[in-house]
Amino acid sequence: MTPHERSLDLTGTATASARARETAAAFLAESVRRRGRPASPAASDAVLLVASELVTNAVRHAPGPCTLRLTAHEEVVVVEVTDTNPAPPEPRAPDITGRQGGWGWKLVTRLADDVRVLPAPDGGKTVCTRLPW
Repeated sequence: MTPHERSLDLTGTATASARARETAAAFLAESVRRRGRPASPAASDAVLLVASELVTNAVRHAPGPCTLRLTAHEEVVVVEVTDTNPAPPEPRAPDITGRQGGWGWKLVTRLADDVRVLPAPDGGKTVCTRLPW
């Protein structure tokens, strides 16, 4: 399978995460069609969760827009989010009441086989993850 890609520019609003998840779901459906075999539900759920969590973190911790990029290879989906904040994500203790978060970065690093934070040319950063599917 030749790599299949999609990119989505998002504003830093509350609807960004839902749009990222919808885009990732449509992207995975098209990628499955191109690949000719289904992904496991767990693998698809992981891609959707990582995409929405990375966008949520970008909206919460970086001013301005962000970009979601998805690339499907035969056995791996790359999920990348570029935002305007050059600071890398910092793990924090999860709030068990659910009010303050703290779970997203832990989920991303747990679900992805590889997580990298790279400086973006414009001064922000790109969080790049690789997930099996």
